[in-house]
Amino acid sequence: MPVTQALRPRPAHVALAAGFAVAGCLAGAFYHPAPWRPFDLWAYLLTLLIALSLALRENRPFAVLVVTAAGFAGYLLLGYQPSLNFWVPALAFVSVAARAARARIVCGAALLTAVIALSGVCGRLPWPVVAVQALIVPAVAFAVGLTQRRLAARNAELRRLTALLDRQQRQEARRAVLDERFRIARELHDTISQHMTIVTLQTGVAEYLFHADPPAARTALGTAAAAGRESLDELRRLLVVLRTHDLGGTASTEVPADPLPDDLLADIGRIPALAERLEAAGLHVEIRFTGERRPLHPGLELCAYRVVQEALTNVVKHSGSATAHVEVRYLDDELRITVLDRGGPLPATTDAGSGHGLIGMRERAKIWHGSLTTGARPGGGYQVQLRLPLGQDRNGG
Repeated sequence: MPVTQALRPRPAHVALAAGFAVAGCLAGAFYHPAPWRPFDLWAYLLTLLIALSLALRENRPFAVLVVTAAGFAGYLLLGYQPSLNFWVPALAFVSVAARAARARIVCGAALLTAVIALSGVCGRLPWPVVAVQALIVPAVAFAVGLTQRRLAARNAELRRLTALLDRQQRQEARRAVLDERFRIARELHDTISQHMTIVTLQTGVAEYLFHADPPAARTALGTAAAAGRESLDELRRLLVVLRTHDLGGTASTEVPADPLPDDLLADIGRIPALAERLEAAGLHVEIRFTGERRPLHPGLELCAYRVVQEALTNVVKHSGSATAHVEVRYLDDELRITVLDRGGPLPATTDAGSGHGLIGMRERAKIWHGSLTTGARPGGGYQVQLRLPLGQDRNGG
Protein backbone atom coordinates (compact mmCIF):
# COMPACT_ATOMS: atom_id res chain seq x y z
CA MET A 1 0.00 0.00 0.00
CA PRO A 2 1.44 3.47 -0.92
CA VAL A 3 2.51 5.70 1.95
CA THR A 4 0.13 8.48 0.94
CA GLN A 5 -2.79 6.07 0.93
CA ALA A 6 -1.75 4.60 4.30
CA LEU A 7 -1.61 8.08 5.87
CA ARG A 8 -4.83 9.29 4.31
CA PRO A 9 -7.31 9.76 7.19
CA ARG A 10 -10.93 8.79 7.02
CA PRO A 11 -13.44 11.67 6.76
CA ALA A 12 -15.14 10.61 10.00
CA HIS A 13 -11.85 10.80 11.89
CA VAL A 14 -11.06 14.19 10.38
CA ALA A 15 -14.47 15.47 11.43
CA LEU A 16 -13.99 14.16 14.97
CA ALA A 17 -10.53 15.72 15.24
CA ALA A 18 -11.83 19.06 13.94
CA GLY A 19 -14.69 18.92 16.42
CA PHE A 20 -12.35 18.41 19.37
CA ALA A 21 -10.08 21.22 18.11
CA VAL A 22 -12.93 23.73 17.70
CA ALA A 23 -14.53 22.77 21.02
CA GLY A 24 -11.22 23.03 22.88
CA CYS A 25 -10.35 26.41 21.41
CA LEU A 26 -13.80 27.85 22.08
CA ALA A 27 -13.87 26.53 25.64
CA GLY A 28 -10.41 27.94 26.31
CA ALA A 29 -11.32 31.33 24.85
CA PHE A 30 -14.46 31.80 26.94
CA TYR A 31 -13.72 29.73 30.03
CA HIS A 32 -10.51 30.44 31.96
CA PRO A 33 -11.15 30.26 35.73
CA ALA A 34 -8.55 31.15 38.27
CA PRO A 35 -5.91 30.17 39.15
CA TRP A 36 -5.28 28.64 35.70
CA ARG A 37 -3.31 30.50 33.14
CA PRO A 38 -5.45 32.23 30.47
CA PHE A 39 -5.44 30.83 26.95
CA ASP A 40 -2.76 32.30 24.73
CA LEU A 41 -1.04 31.38 21.49
CA TRP A 42 0.75 28.36 23.00
CA ALA A 43 -2.53 27.05 24.45
CA TYR A 44 -4.23 27.28 21.07
CA LEU A 45 -1.30 25.62 19.30
CA LEU A 46 -1.15 22.76 21.81
CA THR A 47 -4.93 22.29 21.66
CA LEU A 48 -4.84 22.11 17.87
CA LEU A 49 -1.88 19.68 17.95
CA ILE A 50 -3.56 17.42 20.49
CA ALA A 51 -6.96 17.39 18.78
CA LEU A 52 -6.02 17.33 15.09
CA SER A 53 -3.62 14.40 15.54
CA LEU A 54 -6.73 12.24 16.16
CA ALA A 55 -7.34 12.27 12.41
CA LEU A 56 -4.52 9.71 12.03
CA ARG A 57 -5.47 7.47 14.96
CA GLU A 58 -6.59 4.61 12.69
CA ASN A 59 -3.40 4.57 10.59
CA ARG A 60 -0.84 5.41 13.34
CA PRO A 61 -2.58 4.70 16.65
CA PHE A 62 0.47 4.45 18.91
CA ALA A 63 2.16 7.52 17.41
CA VAL A 64 -1.04 9.52 17.86
CA LEU A 65 -1.23 8.42 21.50
CA VAL A 66 2.36 9.56 22.11
CA VAL A 67 1.69 12.94 20.47
CA THR A 68 -1.57 13.54 22.33
CA ALA A 69 -0.14 12.42 25.68
CA ALA A 70 3.02 14.50 25.24
CA GLY A 71 1.03 17.52 24.09
CA PHE A 72 -1.41 17.21 26.97
CA ALA A 73 1.46 16.85 29.45
CA GLY A 74 3.11 20.01 28.08
CA TYR A 75 -0.24 21.79 28.18
CA LEU A 76 -0.66 20.86 31.87
CA LEU A 77 2.89 21.78 32.84
CA LEU A 78 2.41 25.25 31.30
CA GLY A 79 -0.40 25.84 33.79
CA TYR A 80 -3.49 25.75 31.58
CA GLN A 81 -6.80 24.44 32.94
CA PRO A 82 -6.65 20.59 33.07
CA SER A 83 -10.31 20.02 32.21
CA LEU A 84 -9.66 20.80 28.54
CA ASN A 85 -8.08 18.22 26.20
CA PHE A 86 -8.57 15.60 28.91
CA TRP A 87 -10.38 13.01 26.79
CA VAL A 88 -8.22 13.20 23.67
CA PRO A 89 -5.40 10.88 24.92
CA ALA A 90 -8.03 8.44 26.20
CA LEU A 91 -9.66 8.33 22.76
CA ALA A 92 -6.24 7.80 21.16
CA PHE A 93 -5.63 4.86 23.52
CA VAL A 94 -8.92 3.29 22.37
CA SER A 95 -7.42 2.99 18.88
CA VAL A 96 -4.22 1.52 20.33
CA ALA A 97 -6.19 -1.13 22.22
CA ALA A 98 -8.21 -1.90 19.09
CA ARG A 99 -5.35 -2.18 16.58
CA ALA A 100 -1.86 -2.28 18.12
CA ALA A 101 0.21 -5.22 19.33
CA ARG A 102 0.16 -6.32 22.96
CA ALA A 103 3.46 -4.67 23.89
CA ARG A 104 2.30 -1.31 22.57
CA ILE A 105 -1.00 -1.67 24.40
CA VAL A 106 0.88 -2.13 27.68
CA CYS A 107 3.14 0.87 26.98
CA GLY A 108 0.13 2.92 25.90
CA ALA A 109 -1.78 2.06 29.07
CA ALA A 110 1.18 3.12 31.20
CA LEU A 111 1.54 6.37 29.25
CA LEU A 112 -2.17 7.19 29.54
CA THR A 113 -2.18 6.36 33.27
CA ALA A 114 0.74 8.71 33.84
CA VAL A 115 -0.77 11.62 31.92
CA ILE A 116 -4.18 11.16 33.59
CA ALA A 117 -2.46 11.12 36.99
CA LEU A 118 -0.58 14.28 36.01
CA SER A 119 -3.88 15.87 35.09
CA GLY A 120 -5.27 15.09 38.54
CA VAL A 121 -2.19 16.41 40.28
CA CYS A 122 -2.22 19.63 38.23
CA GLY A 123 -5.93 19.95 38.94
CA ARG A 124 -5.15 19.73 42.67
CA LEU A 125 -7.50 16.80 43.24
CA PRO A 126 -7.26 14.59 46.36
CA TRP A 127 -4.84 11.72 45.84
CA PRO A 128 -7.57 9.00 46.12
CA VAL A 129 -9.45 10.70 43.28
CA VAL A 130 -6.24 10.99 41.30
CA ALA A 131 -5.54 7.26 41.73
CA VAL A 132 -9.05 6.15 40.88
CA GLN A 133 -9.18 8.44 37.87
CA ALA A 134 -5.78 7.22 36.64
CA LEU A 135 -7.00 3.62 36.81
CA ILE A 136 -10.59 3.92 35.59
CA VAL A 137 -9.98 6.04 32.47
CA PRO A 138 -7.38 3.64 30.92
CA ALA A 139 -9.51 0.64 31.93
CA VAL A 140 -12.62 2.02 30.23
CA ALA A 141 -10.64 3.04 27.14
CA PHE A 142 -9.07 -0.43 26.99
CA ALA A 143 -12.49 -2.12 27.26
CA VAL A 144 -13.87 -0.02 24.42
CA GLY A 145 -10.82 -0.70 22.27
CA LEU A 146 -10.97 -4.43 22.99
CA THR A 147 -14.60 -4.48 21.91
CA GLN A 148 -13.64 -2.77 18.66
CA ARG A 149 -10.83 -5.27 18.13
CA ARG A 150 -13.14 -8.25 18.58
CA LEU A 151 -15.74 -6.69 16.29
CA ALA A 152 -13.08 -6.08 13.63
CA ALA A 153 -11.89 -9.68 13.98
CA ARG A 154 -15.44 -10.97 13.54
CA ASN A 155 -15.94 -8.78 10.49
CA ALA A 156 -12.66 -9.99 9.00
CA GLU A 157 -13.65 -13.61 9.61
CA LEU A 158 -17.05 -12.93 8.08
CA ARG A 159 -15.40 -11.45 5.00
CA ARG A 160 -13.08 -14.46 4.77
CA LEU A 161 -15.98 -16.90 5.05
CA THR A 162 -17.99 -14.92 2.53
CA ALA A 163 -15.10 -15.02 0.07
CA LEU A 164 -14.64 -18.75 0.72
CA LEU A 165 -18.35 -19.39 0.22
CA ASP A 166 -18.27 -17.38 -2.99
CA ARG A 167 -15.35 -19.46 -4.28
CA GLN A 168 -17.10 -22.68 -3.33
CA GLN A 169 -20.28 -21.57 -5.05
CA ARG A 170 -18.35 -20.74 -8.21
CA GLN A 171 -16.65 -24.15 -8.05
CA GLU A 172 -20.00 -25.88 -7.53
CA ALA A 173 -21.44 -23.95 -10.46
CA ARG A 174 -18.54 -25.04 -12.66
CA ARG A 175 -18.91 -28.62 -11.47
CA ALA A 176 -22.64 -28.52 -12.16
CA VAL A 177 -21.98 -27.25 -15.68
CA LEU A 178 -19.47 -30.06 -16.28
CA ASP A 179 -21.88 -32.66 -14.88
CA GLU A 180 -24.63 -31.34 -17.11
CA ARG A 181 -22.33 -31.49 -20.13
CA PHE A 182 -21.44 -35.10 -19.34
CA ARG A 183 -25.12 -35.94 -18.91
CA ILE A 184 -26.01 -34.35 -22.23
CA ALA A 185 -23.10 -36.17 -23.88
CA ARG A 186 -24.34 -39.50 -22.49
CA GLU A 187 -27.86 -38.85 -23.66
CA LEU A 188 -26.76 -37.81 -27.12
CA HIS A 189 -24.51 -40.84 -27.43
CA ASP A 190 -27.12 -43.29 -26.18
CA THR A 191 -29.88 -41.75 -28.28
CA ILE A 192 -28.09 -41.32 -31.60
CA SER A 193 -25.63 -44.23 -31.62
CA GLN A 194 -28.13 -47.01 -32.15
CA HIS A 195 -30.12 -45.27 -34.86
CA MET A 196 -27.05 -44.09 -36.73
CA THR A 197 -25.69 -47.63 -36.63
CA ILE A 198 -28.86 -48.89 -38.30
CA VAL A 199 -28.81 -46.05 -40.85
CA THR A 200 -25.15 -46.72 -41.69
CA LEU A 201 -25.63 -50.46 -42.07
CA GLN A 202 -28.82 -50.22 -44.12
CA THR A 203 -27.52 -47.53 -46.45
CA GLY A 204 -24.43 -49.67 -46.99
CA VAL A 205 -26.67 -52.64 -47.84
CA ALA A 206 -28.73 -50.47 -50.21
CA GLU A 207 -25.60 -49.26 -51.97
CA TYR A 208 -24.35 -52.82 -52.37
CA LEU A 209 -27.70 -54.14 -53.70
CA PHE A 210 -28.71 -51.03 -55.67
CA HIS A 211 -28.26 -52.71 -59.08
CA ALA A 212 -28.31 -56.39 -58.15
CA ASP A 213 -31.53 -56.40 -56.09
CA PRO A 214 -33.45 -53.10 -56.26
CA PRO A 215 -36.39 -54.27 -54.10
CA ALA A 216 -34.03 -55.27 -51.30
CA ALA A 217 -32.19 -51.97 -51.69
CA ARG A 218 -35.47 -50.05 -51.39
CA THR A 219 -36.32 -52.06 -48.27
CA ALA A 220 -32.94 -51.20 -46.73
CA LEU A 221 -33.42 -47.51 -47.55
CA GLY A 222 -36.87 -47.59 -45.99
CA THR A 223 -35.41 -49.12 -42.86
CA ALA A 224 -32.71 -46.42 -42.78
CA ALA A 225 -35.32 -43.69 -43.24
CA ALA A 226 -37.41 -45.13 -40.39
CA ALA A 227 -34.36 -45.22 -38.16
CA GLY A 228 -33.61 -41.61 -39.06
CA ARG A 229 -37.15 -40.54 -38.17
CA GLU A 230 -36.90 -42.45 -34.90
CA SER A 231 -33.62 -40.67 -34.20
CA LEU A 232 -35.33 -37.30 -34.69
CA ASP A 233 -38.12 -38.37 -32.34
CA GLU A 234 -35.55 -39.41 -29.74
CA LEU A 235 -33.80 -36.07 -30.10
CA ARG A 236 -37.08 -34.29 -29.54
CA ARG A 237 -37.73 -36.33 -26.44
CA LEU A 238 -34.20 -35.69 -25.21
CA LEU A 239 -34.48 -31.92 -25.63
CA VAL A 240 -37.74 -31.85 -23.70
CA VAL A 241 -36.25 -33.97 -20.93
CA LEU A 242 -33.11 -31.83 -20.66
CA ARG A 243 -35.19 -28.65 -20.46
CA THR A 244 -37.91 -29.75 -18.08
CA HIS A 245 -36.90 -32.81 -16.09
CA ASP A 246 -34.03 -33.82 -13.86
CA LEU A 247 -33.04 -37.43 -14.45
CA GLY A 248 -31.63 -37.74 -10.95
CA GLY A 249 -35.02 -37.30 -9.37
CA THR A 250 -34.77 -33.74 -8.06
CA ALA A 251 -36.93 -30.88 -9.21
CA SER A 252 -35.61 -28.70 -12.00
CA THR A 253 -35.27 -24.97 -11.50
CA GLU A 254 -37.05 -24.46 -14.82
CA VAL A 255 -40.76 -25.18 -14.48
CA PRO A 256 -42.27 -26.49 -17.72
CA ALA A 257 -45.27 -24.72 -19.15
CA ASP A 258 -47.06 -28.08 -19.52
CA PRO A 259 -46.70 -31.29 -17.53
CA LEU A 260 -44.08 -33.67 -18.91
CA PRO A 261 -45.80 -36.48 -20.87
CA ASP A 262 -45.07 -39.96 -19.56
CA ASP A 263 -43.89 -41.22 -22.96
CA LEU A 264 -41.01 -38.75 -23.17
CA LEU A 265 -38.88 -40.81 -20.78
CA ALA A 266 -37.74 -44.18 -22.04
CA ASP A 267 -38.41 -47.04 -19.65
CA ILE A 268 -38.02 -50.78 -19.35
CA GLY A 269 -41.34 -51.31 -21.11
CA ARG A 270 -39.85 -49.94 -24.34
CA ILE A 271 -37.16 -52.63 -24.54
CA PRO A 272 -39.34 -54.88 -26.79
CA ALA A 273 -39.84 -51.97 -29.21
CA LEU A 274 -36.08 -51.45 -29.17
CA ALA A 275 -35.62 -55.12 -30.08
CA GLU A 276 -38.03 -54.78 -33.00
CA ARG A 277 -36.04 -51.89 -34.44
CA LEU A 278 -32.83 -53.90 -34.20
CA GLU A 279 -34.41 -56.70 -36.24
CA ALA A 280 -33.93 -54.39 -39.25
CA ALA A 281 -30.20 -54.40 -38.58
CA GLY A 282 -30.13 -58.18 -38.67
CA LEU A 283 -30.03 -58.76 -34.89
CA HIS A 284 -32.64 -61.03 -33.34
CA VAL A 285 -33.16 -60.14 -29.69
CA GLU A 286 -34.74 -62.55 -27.24
CA ILE A 287 -36.20 -60.83 -24.18
CA ARG A 288 -37.12 -62.45 -20.92
CA PHE A 289 -38.74 -60.84 -17.87
CA THR A 290 -38.68 -62.63 -14.52
CA GLY A 291 -39.96 -61.63 -11.13
CA GLU A 292 -42.81 -59.33 -10.21
CA ARG A 293 -42.82 -56.41 -12.64
CA ARG A 294 -43.61 -53.12 -10.94
CA PRO A 295 -43.18 -49.41 -11.69
CA LEU A 296 -39.84 -47.92 -10.68
CA HIS A 297 -38.49 -44.40 -10.54
CA PRO A 298 -38.39 -42.85 -14.06
CA GLY A 299 -34.70 -42.09 -13.76
CA LEU A 300 -33.93 -45.69 -12.78
CA GLU A 301 -36.07 -47.01 -15.64
CA LEU A 302 -34.26 -44.71 -18.06
CA CYS A 303 -30.90 -45.95 -16.75
CA ALA A 304 -31.91 -49.56 -17.38
CA TYR A 305 -33.24 -48.80 -20.87
CA ARG A 306 -30.15 -46.85 -21.94
CA VAL A 307 -27.79 -49.58 -20.76
CA VAL A 308 -29.73 -52.21 -22.72
CA GLN A 309 -29.81 -49.90 -25.74
CA GLU A 310 -26.06 -49.28 -25.65
CA ALA A 311 -25.24 -52.95 -25.04
CA LEU A 312 -27.37 -54.10 -28.00
CA THR A 313 -25.92 -51.36 -30.22
CA ASN A 314 -22.44 -52.64 -29.37
CA VAL A 315 -23.53 -56.13 -30.39
CA VAL A 316 -24.54 -54.80 -33.81
CA LYS A 317 -21.42 -52.66 -34.22
CA HIS A 318 -18.70 -54.84 -32.72
CA SER A 319 -19.86 -58.44 -32.41
CA GLY A 320 -21.59 -59.35 -35.63
CA SER A 321 -23.70 -61.87 -33.74
CA ALA A 322 -27.12 -62.63 -35.19
CA THR A 323 -28.74 -63.21 -31.79
CA ALA A 324 -28.68 -61.46 -28.45
CA HIS A 325 -30.41 -62.26 -25.18
CA VAL A 326 -31.80 -59.76 -22.68
CA GLU A 327 -32.94 -60.87 -19.24
CA VAL A 328 -34.65 -58.45 -16.87
CA ARG A 329 -35.01 -59.82 -13.34
CA TYR A 330 -37.07 -58.04 -10.70
CA LEU A 331 -35.76 -59.16 -7.32
CA ASP A 332 -36.98 -57.99 -3.92
CA ASP A 333 -34.21 -55.42 -3.46
CA GLU A 334 -32.49 -55.34 -6.83
CA LEU A 335 -33.10 -54.96 -10.54
CA ARG A 336 -30.70 -57.15 -12.50
CA ILE A 337 -30.37 -56.89 -16.29
CA THR A 338 -28.15 -59.14 -18.37
CA VAL A 339 -27.38 -58.64 -22.05
CA LEU A 340 -25.32 -61.30 -23.82
CA ASP A 341 -24.52 -62.46 -27.32
CA ARG A 342 -23.12 -65.72 -28.61
CA GLY A 343 -20.38 -64.13 -30.63
CA GLY A 344 -20.12 -63.69 -34.38
CA PRO A 345 -17.73 -63.21 -37.25
CA LEU A 346 -16.35 -60.03 -35.65
CA PRO A 347 -14.02 -60.40 -32.62
CA ALA A 348 -15.91 -59.56 -29.46
CA THR A 349 -13.10 -58.13 -27.37
CA THR A 350 -13.07 -55.74 -24.45
CA ASP A 351 -11.99 -53.01 -26.87
CA ALA A 352 -15.52 -52.97 -28.18
CA GLY A 353 -16.72 -51.40 -25.01
CA SER A 354 -13.82 -49.19 -24.14
CA GLY A 355 -15.24 -45.94 -25.57
CA HIS A 356 -17.84 -43.47 -24.49
CA GLY A 357 -20.59 -46.09 -24.44
CA LEU A 358 -19.09 -48.14 -21.61
CA ILE A 359 -18.17 -44.98 -19.69
CA GLY A 360 -21.73 -43.70 -20.03
CA MET A 361 -23.21 -47.02 -18.87
CA ARG A 362 -21.00 -47.09 -15.81
CA GLU A 363 -21.79 -43.48 -14.95
CA ARG A 364 -25.50 -44.19 -15.19
CA ALA A 365 -25.17 -47.19 -12.90
CA LYS A 366 -23.12 -45.16 -10.43
CA ILE A 367 -25.79 -42.44 -10.24
CA TRP A 368 -28.27 -45.03 -8.95
CA HIS A 369 -25.73 -46.71 -6.64
CA GLY A 370 -25.57 -49.70 -8.94
CA SER A 371 -22.79 -51.63 -10.66
CA LEU A 372 -21.98 -52.64 -14.22
CA THR A 373 -19.84 -55.62 -15.15
CA THR A 374 -18.75 -56.44 -18.68
CA GLY A 375 -16.52 -59.03 -20.23
CA ALA A 376 -16.02 -61.73 -22.81
CA ARG A 377 -17.76 -65.07 -22.15
CA PRO A 378 -15.65 -68.22 -21.94
CA GLY A 379 -17.60 -69.95 -24.70
CA GLY A 380 -17.53 -66.90 -26.97
CA GLY A 381 -19.50 -63.76 -27.10
CA TYR A 382 -19.83 -60.88 -24.68
CA GLN A 383 -21.89 -60.16 -21.56
CA VAL A 384 -23.06 -56.94 -19.92
CA GLN A 385 -24.74 -57.11 -16.52
CA LEU A 386 -26.38 -54.17 -14.74
CA ARG A 387 -27.37 -54.35 -11.08
CA LEU A 388 -29.44 -51.56 -9.56
CA PRO A 389 -30.48 -51.60 -5.88
CA LEU A 390 -34.18 -50.87 -5.48
CA GLY A 391 -33.65 -49.41 -2.02
CA GLN A 392 -32.74 -46.15 -3.79
CA ASP A 393 -35.96 -46.19 -5.80
CA ARG A 394 -38.29 -43.53 -4.49
CA ASN A 395 -41.28 -44.40 -6.61
CA GLY A 396 -40.97 -48.12 -6.41
CA GLY A 397 -43.79 -50.48 -5.57
